Amino acid sequence: MQIMDKNKYGRCLLLPDILILVWIFRVSYYMILKVVTCMCKKHALLEERLNLKMFTHTCMCKKHALLEERLNLKMFTHTCMCKKHALLEEIMKHNGIAFKNGLKDGIPIGLGYLAVSFTFGIMAAGAGLSPWQSVLMSFTNLTSAGQFAALGIIQAGSSYMEMAVTQFIINLRYCLMSCSLSQKLEEQTPFHHRLFVGYGVTDEIFGVSVCKPGKLNPFYSYGLISVAVPGWTLGTLLGAVSGSLLPGRVLSALNVALYGMFLAVIIPPARKSKVLAGVILVSMACSLLITFIPVLNTISSGFKIILLTILIAGAAAYFFPVRDSEEVPNE
Repeated sequence: MQIMDKNKYGRCLLLPDILILVWIFRVSYYMILKVVTCMCKKHALLEERLNLKMFTHTCMCKKHALLEERLNLKMFTHTCMCKKHALLEEIMKHNGIAFKNGLKDGIPIGLGYLAVSFTFGIMAAGAGLSPWQSVLMSFTNLTSAGQFAALGIIQAGSSYMEMAVTQFIINLRYCLMSCSLSQKLEEQTPFHHRLFVGYGVTDEIFGVSVCKPGKLNPFYSYGLISVAVPGWTLGTLLGAVSGSLLPGRVLSALNVALYGMFLAVIIPPARKSKVLAGVILVSMACSLLITFIPVLNTISSGFKIILLTILIAGAAAYFFPVRDSEEVPNE
């Protein structure tokens, strides 16, 4: 069968020729399509590889930034540690100076306690206490009036309740002293510092501490306590062991030493402040007067001190208040 149409060369197109052409066209089409598909896949693969490289580069940049951030954090931590170490060194240096000042100011107290506790050691031995019991009492109490009263109660064979009530009344003044010293401590002072400072509160240590200008450093109190407590306990031990060998005049002279030491504590600040000098004179006059009033002279010495402290200190605080701006900064 022939197709009647002719091409420009004058040849007739047969059906097989047409089928061959169609087949060639289809093959060419699929080959071109396959090539295009391969090119697209290759392009997509290249684009995916490029994205992967970009992602890897981004991850490397983030990793580098993270490492840099860690390095900066380490440097910041190191800087903070250096500052903290420098601050701790400064605080320790400041506390060391305060402790040394406390040791220096506590030497007169320790010497006075050594003399007075010597008499207590003798009396404790006479009351039937062993040397280590006497030393333990002095180390844990640090109160001359309370300890001397305790010896009388022990000799009388009184009950523990009477002992507790007597000690509470005699030593109640230390509560007022501790409240006063708490106002001189910094507000952020930890509890354990307050506890140890409260342990060492005595009349003489309070007198020295309260006259210290500015805020009270606990290490200054530790310096006072480090001299006063060994002096009190050592004097008790010496008195309990060898006090009976001394004559009575020497013992009387040792008792007077405590009063002289207390005068040395209150006279220097009284010379600098007229108000304080007036308060001291009024306190002495009232203390002398209260011994002749029929009703008040029967009160214990501890209650007398509390009563006079509340009345005179309250009146002085009302008429001569001390403002915060008048405080001298701590040296």
